[in-house]
Amino acid sequence: MRTTASILHLDLDAFFAAVEQRDKPSLRGKPVIVGGVGLRGVVSTASYEARVFGVGSAMPMHEARGRCPNAAFLSGRFDAYRQASAVVMGLLRELSPLIEPLSLDEAFVDLAAGPARALDDEWLLQLAAQLRVRLTEATGGLTASVGLGSSKFMAKVASELAKPNGVRLVTPGTEADTIAVLPARAIPGVGPATMERLTKLGVVTIADLRELSAAELVRELGKASGEHLHELASARDDRAVEPERETKSISMEDTFEHDVADAEVLAGVAERHAAKVVSRLVKAGMFARTVTLKVRWPDFSSVSRSRTLNGATDRVEVVAQVAKALLDGLDVSQGVRLLGVGVSGLVEVAQEPLFDLEVAAPGRVVEEAEAPVSRRPLTWLPGADVVHAEFGPGWVWGSGLGRVTVRFETAATGPGPVRTFAADDPELASAVPPEGPVEPMAPAAG
Repeated sequence: MRTTASILHLDLDAFFAAVEQRDKPSLRGKPVIVGGVGLRGVVSTASYEARVFGVGSAMPMHEARGRCPNAAFLSGRFDAYRQASAVVMGLLRELSPLIEPLSLDEAFVDLAAGPARALDDEWLLQLAAQLRVRLTEATGGLTASVGLGSSKFMAKVASELAKPNGVRLVTPGTEADTIAVLPARAIPGVGPATMERLTKLGVVTIADLRELSAAELVRELGKASGEHLHELASARDDRAVEPERETKSISMEDTFEHDVADAEVLAGVAERHAAKVVSRLVKAGMFARTVTLKVRWPDFSSVSRSRTLNGATDRVEVVAQVAKALLDGLDVSQGVRLLGVGVSGLVEVAQEPLFDLEVAAPGRVVEEAEAPVSRRPLTWLPGADVVHAEFGPGWVWGSGLGRVTVRFETAATGPGPVRTFAADDPELASAVPPEGPVEPMAPAAG
């Protein structure tokens, strides 16, 4: 264990929703929910204004609409999210060459690998405060919660305690006392299935977990998981901050001769693809952290949904279960032209014992939509950037019955007017993605 709180964990606050509020002035201070907008979609991110109503990540979208009917429900703009993420990761790289991105909105930084100096608590807190100010300026108003600790686990706990928009440093030597009162679910990898087993042992808090012996946890959860949880419950964590690896992936996809709208048939295809992907994964001697499902619709538009696990796996049943869960979140009644399954975030060491087969719970679903190959999408997605020949740039407020409603505003204009057009109005088009290189990043995680 380190003697300084030299590991920093940064988590952008309600990232996707915050980017939408930044770029859409009329939504600032109002509930915003980003995710799959179909009947079976799920929430990716909810703004803090929406969280007041009990809306959270991974919640079915229909439930979110019931809890917060007056929210703005948006499909997401991943070009904008990637660009904001690239700016933030660039700021972190100025602090240290050792950064470990976990998703678009989250990363660890090893400050001890940066410029040599005394890493006392006062200096670390000052650095974190300066980082947050620079981040807000560089991103046009986004905020972040920052945690500082002697390990990755403690830095992550500290950032959770700092939310929203704060800084927390856990002084070395106080780690065990700091986490004692936290729920056992605060430990990474303790999902619903694991928590159910722990509850039978009388565990509610981390302090309760600490009272159990390593042998008891191993007996209940298995050797690797039991021993690891026993260490973390006592705030012992010696994992290093590992820089981002070169992006690698393995995938399998199939274009159907006729569109397929049968969910069970598609689930079977996803399972077969998962088996082929894992076979190639095993031959390569690798393990995967992220599972991705790709679907192409009859109009040639596409959607990709990803989930990053709490570890790495080479098990067919794990990849298949995640792929089918991702598919289950889509409304396939319109038919599917192409279905693909892929894995990425490849590593050489398995890290999966923490989650068993409870893989549907950890991690946030990241959903990315691609418009049809045409100048104007056949379906106007809520929140999408558009441009009108007369009124200029705006975004889709809503659509249906052959019409599309647009609010004309940008981050710099302030709240703008709303206009409704025919869905096939030739003067209305999907906006060109923002120019400029986008640094490749790991997909969003849980």
